[in-house]
Amino acid sequence: MSLLHEYTHRPGRRRSLSVLAALFAGMALPLPAIAAGTYTLGVVPQFEQRKLFAIWKPLVDELVRRTGLDLKLEVTLSVPEFEAAVEAGSFDFVYANPYHILKVRDSQGYIPLVRDEEPLRGIIVVRKDSPLKSVKDLDGKTLAVPSPNAVGASLLARADLERLHGVRVQMLNVKTHSSVYLHVLNGLTEAGGGVQKTLAEQAPAIQAQLRVLYTTRDMPSHPVAAHPRVPPVVRDALRQALLAIGASPAGKALLDDVPMPRPVATSLDDYLPMRQWGLEKYWIAERK
Repeated sequence: MSLLHEYTHRPGRRRSLSVLAALFAGMALPLPAIAAGTYTLGVVPQFEQRKLFAIWKPLVDELVRRTGLDLKLEVTLSVPEFEAAVEAGSFDFVYANPYHILKVRDSQGYIPLVRDEEPLRGIIVVRKDSPLKSVKDLDGKTLAVPSPNAVGASLLARADLERLHGVRVQMLNVKTHSSVYLHVLNGLTEAGGGVQKTLAEQAPAIQAQLRVLYTTRDMPSHPVAAHPRVPPVVRDALRQALLAIGASPAGKALLDDVPMPRPVATSLDDYLPMRQWGLEKYWIAERK
């Protein structure tokens, strides 16, 4: 398993620095160190690596400042590597697909701490000028997905298509949400699976050329979760820091691109109903 700890070139770095300056100016001094040792935060690779680091590194730096924790951002090179790391309990903290948290509940027991207040909704998009007009038109078509196990973009979308509409699709794994939208835009696939939050982060010119053909039911958003080995005082410090960051305009700017603009406290209870959705049938054990 390959893990990347740092990345020096960050698009949007100037914007991030200005946000951090505002945070430093208006917030209290960091908490004293509350636990010895280094803690890792693993992040599901929804975006390509440069964008992922541009989004998460300033946020991790602010969490370190507020909590006094030695917190290290770790990013895997691929979704299969990330899934393997979560299943092995390699990360102390993780930002992950909510269904994946449920899937490793018995083996690792990750504890959800914070999620975005806005629910997650899977979508299927086509080109705006596509001849596909209804869900039935997707039968037999190829669906670009960021990962076969992406909960909104793939698992729930495919479950809905098959169970509710009798529609089966072929999947093409294109690694990231951004790549899904570009595949559809460039005519490489007829349709693509994503989520509303990542579509909203695409450039306006891309959004303008895509049309949402189908939207899934709501589900709780991706959580930041802690492994049970993390002491409760450390878990609570990270939870409170994330909530405090989201309570200020400057802090919200750090969370907007995650996307988690309105963080709220959460627990496993918020996610347990998803175990009844029949998604296990569609989960694929990926190989590196």
